[in-house]
Amino acid sequence: MIDQSLKVTVVVAGLALLTAACGDRPVDRALTGGAIGAGSGAVIGSTVGNPVAGAVIGGAAGATIGAVTAPER
Repeated sequence: MIDQSLKVTVVVAGLALLTAACGDRPVDRALTGGAIGAGSGAVIGSTVGNPVAGAVIGGAAGATIGAVTAPER
């Protein structure tokens, strides 16, 4: 069980790093942030027994943060 969680965590972290700088428009950053948040929320939620709730909460938080942040120029 721990090995599977570790594998999923590593994959999600890798995808987060690959997509962290994506998007010049707020919509692009919201979509990217939502995807990263949903993936990491699902991983965290699976450790406590509810991956769907974790994905929903993480996706909403990630999309919100992605939409309100501005890219550094």
